Amino acid sequence: MAHVVLKDLVKTYGSFKAVNDVSLTVNDGEFVALVGPSGCGKTTTLNLVAGLIPITSGEIVIGDRVVNDLDPKDRDIAMVFQNYALYPQKSVYKNLAFPLQMRKLPREAIDKKVRDAARVLDMTELLERKPRELSGGQQQRVALGRALVRDPAVFLMDEPLSNLDAKLRVQMRSEIKRFHQDLKATIIYVTHDQLEAVTMADRMAVMNGGYLQQYDSPAQVFAHPVNMFVASFVGSPAMSLVPLQASTANGNTVLTGAEGWQFELSPHNAQKVASAKTKKVVLGARHSTIKLHKSAVPASVPAKAYTVEPTGDVTFVQALLSGAIVNISVSPNVAVAPDEQIWLEFDQERMHLFDGETEMALKVN
Repeated sequence: MAHVVLKDLVKTYGSFKAVNDVSLTVNDGEFVALVGPSGCGKTTTLNLVAGLIPITSGEIVIGDRVVNDLDPKDRDIAMVFQNYALYPQKSVYKNLAFPLQMRKLPREAIDKKVRDAARVLDMTELLERKPRELSGGQQQRVALGRALVRDPAVFLMDEPLSNLDAKLRVQMRSEIKRFHQDLKATIIYVTHDQLEAVTMADRMAVMNGGYLQQYDSPAQVFAHPVNMFVASFVGSPAMSLVPLQASTANGNTVLTGAEGWQFELSPHNAQKVASAKTKKVVLGARHSTIKLHKSAVPASVPAKAYTVEPTGDVTFVQALLSGAIVNISVSPNVAVAPDEQIWLEFDQERMHLFDGETEMALKVN
């Protein structure tokens, strides 16, 4: 396997920058997910690494080679696509063997590689079947196997699970994660599903508008989003973002909601607000860090229940607060009705504060 380095990578189409100065390093044996909404530049970045489209500027290093001008076949990569791209008339064995035959390997070497790949992916019994006789999950395993037999330096995967149903996606997430652990493979994985990235990747690159927003472990991205976009994209349900106004009252920093209520900040959070460029401050909170009360308690703020969604072991309540929808998770035995008056208590140790102008996370100077 090998490491991958992207240096100031740019791809333009006319005046439009699809990828904008993206720099990151994928370590040898690391699983990195490129994640973001449609049109954010993640698939374009993957295609640049693969050599399927030419770069405008920047540098791509795979192993110890700069591969900017190399054809895809010479980059020592293998791609797994969303649509599997299997040959329907060929058996699974022949689908796996085909890329090796194109490289003119001896028949004995091909047979060993095919059977080794089939054993790793637990599909030895499928070798004589045709793709039409396989389930979606089995076809995806064949696509993985076809990449595996090539023994590449880097695996590139472009939304390989998006065509599967929800249950099969969960199962295949586990299989790809195990595939990575067993082979210690270097994998760059594109997905629009942040849950896939969080559950599978060692590190995730969150992209938006062609820019790399944040590159870190899923735990760090979840716990310390660098801006409002990352905060709202990573997590299910997403982090709630409430626009407020900062001011000083009786020597303390307070946040005021559109309804007129005030919320006094802890000294640490007050220091964060002091670094803002504007009095507009956005409060961010995960659903599990907010307490819902049926009557007013100290440090709580009034809100109105909007919708209630029981899911079995937890109930999600959406509340209206200062012009925003706030997600709160409560025990199933807590009865809340739409339009009911409720009070919300934010955990000052676990809430986030963002500059309302720059949308960047506020930190203590």
